Amino acid sequence: MSCSLLEFCRLQELRTVRDFLFQSQKIEPAENKNPTDNELSWDTSDWESAWDNGENPEENSTSTTTVEEETTGQGEPWLQDCVVSLSPCSDLLVVARDQKAVFLSAKWRTDDSGREAMTLAVSWSGILGTEEGECISSAISIPLASQKRSSTGRPDWTCVVVGFTSGYVRFYTESGVLLLAQLLHEDPVLRLKCRTYEIPRHPGVTEQHEELSILYPAALVTIDGFSLFQSLRACRNQVARAAAAGSDVVPPPPLAYKKWGLQEMDTIVDHSSVGVMTLCVFDQMKNASILGGFHASVKGSPPAMSQYVTVGAGPYTGFYYAVEGSSQPLLSHVALAVASKLTSALFSAASGWLGWNKNKNEEEVAQKQKPKVEAATPLGIRFGLPDSRRHGESICLSPCNTLAGVTDDFGRVTLLDLARGIAIRMWKGYRDAQLGWLQVQEERGDREHSPSATLPRRHALFLIIYAPRRGILEVWAMQRGPRVGAFTVGKHCRLLYAGYRLMGVNSVTSQGWQLHTQQVCLLDPITGALRTVNIPFHLALSDKKSERAKDMHLVKKLSAILKSRDVDPETLENEAKSVLLEIKHPAIKKQALESLLSNRNTPVSCLTNILCALNDTLKEQAADELDVSLPQLCSSQLKLLRLYSDIQQLQSAADTQACSDNDSLDGIEDELSRVGPVLQRYAQFTSKPSVSFAQDSPDSPLPVQAFLSQMECTEDGEVKVIRRSEAEWSQLGNFLFWGCLCGRSPLHKVCDTLQQAGISPQQLLCLLLSVWLQREKETLQKPAETVRHLHTLLVALSNMKGAVEESWDPQSVSPWWQQIRSTCIQSHNAAASLLAALVAHRAAKASITSRADSKLQSEWEAVSLELEQWVVCVRQLEDVLVLQTLLLVPSPQGGAAAQCSIKTLLEGGTGGIADSVSKWVFRQSMEPERLQEILHSREIPGEDQQEQMEGKKDEDDADRTAELLVAVCKRFPHSLSPDMLFAHCCWEYVVQWNKDPEESRHLSVAVEHLKLISSPHIQLGISTMMWSTFIVKRFSAAAFLMEKVGKAPKDRLCRRDVGMGDKAMTFFLSCCVQLLQILMEVTGILVKNQSPLSFLSFYADSATEEVPAPELSVEEAWTGAEGPASIAELALEQRGVHYPLVQHHCLLASLLHAAMSFSVKVKPLSLFDSKGKNAFFRDLTTIQLMPSGDMDPILVSMRQEFLLRVLTGWVQAIDEAPNSSPLPSTGPKADWWPSLCLELGTLLQVNPDILRRHLVCELYNQGLDLRAEEVMLEVEDKDVLGSQLLVLTGQRLSYSLLHSQSQTQTAMELLARLPPTLCTWLKAMDPSELRSPLIPLPQTSRLVSRLVEMLPENHAQYSLALHLLEAVDVLITDD
Repeated sequence: MSCSLLEFCRLQELRTVRDFLFQSQKIEPAENKNPTDNELSWDTSDWESAWDNGENPEENSTSTTTVEEETTGQGEPWLQDCVVSLSPCSDLLVVARDQKAVFLSAKWRTDDSGREAMTLAVSWSGILGTEEGECISSAISIPLASQKRSSTGRPDWTCVVVGFTSGYVRFYTESGVLLLAQLLHEDPVLRLKCRTYEIPRHPGVTEQHEELSILYPAALVTIDGFSLFQSLRACRNQVARAAAAGSDVVPPPPLAYKKWGLQEMDTIVDHSSVGVMTLCVFDQMKNASILGGFHASVKGSPPAMSQYVTVGAGPYTGFYYAVEGSSQPLLSHVALAVASKLTSALFSAASGWLGWNKNKNEEEVAQKQKPKVEAATPLGIRFGLPDSRRHGESICLSPCNTLAGVTDDFGRVTLLDLARGIAIRMWKGYRDAQLGWLQVQEERGDREHSPSATLPRRHALFLIIYAPRRGILEVWAMQRGPRVGAFTVGKHCRLLYAGYRLMGVNSVTSQGWQLHTQQVCLLDPITGALRTVNIPFHLALSDKKSERAKDMHLVKKLSAILKSRDVDPETLENEAKSVLLEIKHPAIKKQALESLLSNRNTPVSCLTNILCALNDTLKEQAADELDVSLPQLCSSQLKLLRLYSDIQQLQSAADTQACSDNDSLDGIEDELSRVGPVLQRYAQFTSKPSVSFAQDSPDSPLPVQAFLSQMECTEDGEVKVIRRSEAEWSQLGNFLFWGCLCGRSPLHKVCDTLQQAGISPQQLLCLLLSVWLQREKETLQKPAETVRHLHTLLVALSNMKGAVEESWDPQSVSPWWQQIRSTCIQSHNAAASLLAALVAHRAAKASITSRADSKLQSEWEAVSLELEQWVVCVRQLEDVLVLQTLLLVPSPQGGAAAQCSIKTLLEGGTGGIADSVSKWVFRQSMEPERLQEILHSREIPGEDQQEQMEGKKDEDDADRTAELLVAVCKRFPHSLSPDMLFAHCCWEYVVQWNKDPEESRHLSVAVEHLKLISSPHIQLGISTMMWSTFIVKRFSAAAFLMEKVGKAPKDRLCRRDVGMGDKAMTFFLSCCVQLLQILMEVTGILVKNQSPLSFLSFYADSATEEVPAPELSVEEAWTGAEGPASIAELALEQRGVHYPLVQHHCLLASLLHAAMSFSVKVKPLSLFDSKGKNAFFRDLTTIQLMPSGDMDPILVSMRQEFLLRVLTGWVQAIDEAPNSSPLPSTGPKADWWPSLCLELGTLLQVNPDILRRHLVCELYNQGLDLRAEEVMLEVEDKDVLGSQLLVLTGQRLSYSLLHSQSQTQTAMELLARLPPTLCTWLKAMDPSELRSPLIPLPQTSRLVSRLVEMLPENHAQYSLALHLLEAVDVLITDD
């Protein structure tokens, strides 16, 4: 077992983090790169830094290719420009740059394989800087321990400490809430570091206190961990209370701290607080004599000192010692002002809470003036490591506080002994290196057999060095040990080493805790992976003296042999055998054996020989020196290998025995011939060619390694099959039984071999059914032959011991046969399930009969509950086969066919079958009329239908599909009754329309299906559900939009507010009118069976149940359905609707449809009074206060103006069509628009005669004289119409005489002969008002004749009409 990199977490939204932090500028790579992200970029910096390094960094590498880095688009080293901090518990990651910061918190998610994995996702992002120009310079995440007694070591919450270039240090929660801010020094914060409590491993080790240290360019501030822990907890609680109460947060008091002024060092860039140390007496006397001379006095007890180590320049490394008690804790001026209130020591926990009761004015003054910064206590350097040219860059303290690693600008890594103050080791070739430490504890199993088993477990220390220039991560044993691991990890990673654990832990609270912390982590910004280094303890031992290290060397040798592809089997067997026999340690020998068994290149014979030799060797060893698990593993794997070889030999056996004829299979040919046509049609649909990989083929041989991985030997000698993935399970079933089903293997020998191996019959049955259902295409090619083989196998498995219980009563359900039924019920392979059920039914019947004969010795046929369930199961499977065959019919839309089984249909409820067929109807795009025709054809008697089918020998695919649908409907006469099917089709189409409202045809087809429902109760319920679920929301949005814009809205507005384009919205409103008309019609039928479209006022408020409701039922075999109710059942549960309210909405829908169709300017809701507006968009089943009585004349005139515009728009729309051609039934040119306007006029209290007269005038104006004459017959007030048409006639004649470009001499002479009054009247006419002035004179003459007949003789304009008639006749005569 060697070093390894283990991924334990993955970052989500890493690109989002990068984009947020670098919004203001474009990320530029640190090295020169090609502008194209997808091209390879060559970096030469590692050549320079690794020039002197002769080691091979490729050992145990887990490399990530450069191509993958560049193609992700995140290959730039942007993370190196950020401040990154990871909590030791790995539950919070902080990434900051300038003033921005992003917090990523741990979340658990389930991957594609179903396993849960931890990820870090963005939980908060924002700007932390508050002072002008300040930036984030350092940050750490400190987990705070829980104070609850039930805690087991997990943190209560995590505090984020951020240092700024302004000198401020601020404390935040995981959600970015500021808890505490304090200005400790006016220089930029260089580095934040933390030290937490560690349990002393030896009695003489000084117990270290918790501490937070803050480094400035010339000062070092330390904050006691205990007081900081109490202050942060109190701040968090106070913020939570203020947030809950909605009050302002009271500013917390400042922290107690110590500040040291570090002197006699030119530049300081990093530090480490080693902790409190006490010198021995000799060192104390030595220091006193050096510092004080010969006459120096020595105190009786050596003082306790805090040791600080700094790196930088002049000297390169500095050692500082602060004697405890030489400096008092500092507080700001606020604390000093109220110091008299304290009753305890300043350095105690209570010292943190000062000034909570300040008034608001004092707070404002304190916020405005800058806090006072206390002066630092000077601290001189004790000694250092001088090197004028070398500049230190970072220092990393070991967990045991005795060693430290230092990096410098020369690309060196120096190891310091902090107790002696000397450098003991140096590595070169590590420019920009990042350091970390890993402390590994000895495994418990390694000390059990050693003489020192009673002593505490040993610890090994390793230094982790990450060289980004070379993209390599190395592990070195301390202090002078070798390199024990190296990994190629990429050049843009960050090594995250906290150096601390939980804050708030002490020797009492930590008892019994298991601290779940990561010591060192590697963050890869390319993949977002967080990986930790796993180092076995034995790597710290000497290679010459460690027996385990020798065994690990042999394991590596075996791995190299197994990876080699050029080794012949004989050499492989000899080498592997010698290696396994040489390994001494049982655990390592077991690991080597498992790697050998999992290798795909090792043949079966080789594995068998090696295991035999190993097994013999283990038997010769003494029992007390042997690990029991190793011989058990060896013998069990040897047994499985022999089983694999036996099955393989039986599959290649030439003497296959024929299946013996069995009486229980009599009549199976009749069953197959009965379902044969459906099976053939089913096979045609399922046998379409598909693309698959060769290694995924079920005919590919099963490797022995896959066989061993799925088999497990129990302690009692039986073999248990481990079910992993479905693919592996099916592959194992193919290996065991497919040869038997094809007739290539001896069935009984295979079953005997499997029974002798100890595999349970239930698992063998599951494997057999799995391969039978999976290889459905092959079994349908020769169903009669494969069915007989299946029957033989099933009977053989049933006769095994433990299959069918001896005490089984035929009157109860057998678990054995129930297992087969459950598999068939859940399978989506309808044909294979049916064949398996037919075979199992006959086998169960034969078994029950034989048991009955042996017990009763009677000639009566045995009847049992088991056989009854088989009859129901076979019936259901036959129904499912026919239904599945229908669903497999290719659809014009393409896509995969729907799959069904007995289980899915039963779980779908009473409407599951109709729902499946309705989805199929939608995918087939079948018209409602065609579906009605097919459903009607099933009512034809069977003989007549058979004659019709024989007469159609050359039927096309559509007829075959119709035949399949008829067959399905006959098998489900209740579940697929016409009303049930039409109801589900209607609902399916409206659901699909709701997904894509632009497809207006779907809503139209849904309404057509709704019209075909014969039951008024179901029709009423479906209509109500459609309106309330899908329609009313968009309908109200359309109405409010038109009310807002005052006209037909444009496409953009329609898409924004209604969710569809303007054309789709027009079609939608048309469907709304039809739906509401259906609601009124059904309500009329249910109430008094009156005509629903006459809008009579005596209808009841809601529908009453005078027409009996239909009774819905299901087939006898499908009565066990459990699931949601069908759409028809839900429809029958709906309440009746309020007829006037439906009529009110239908009126509005008609107005909206007309406005959209003819682009009429109108505010539709303004055409109603307050009662009418309030009644809109209410539940149709409620009774609302409706408008009554005479309407306001202003509203009536607005309504009249709207209807007149609609009629004008319709006349202009039909202008293109000739007078004789019929008008379409839909669209703006539909012939029903005039009658609709007249009907709307009656409802809106508008005089319909005004509308008719306007329509006549518009038709004449458009030149549509024949249509105008038809409407003229219905006009009541002929006098007014005559006056209107007289003006129109004058305009026509004025255009012919005065404004026509081809004025004839006859016309001029006629104009001269006309009476002066008529001539003046004609000249006053304006022909430009005519939309079609070029009208033939015979039409105008006919119009004048109508005028003369229409006007009474005493009319004021009667003589004018006579003069017009005379003038027109003269013009016609002259022409």
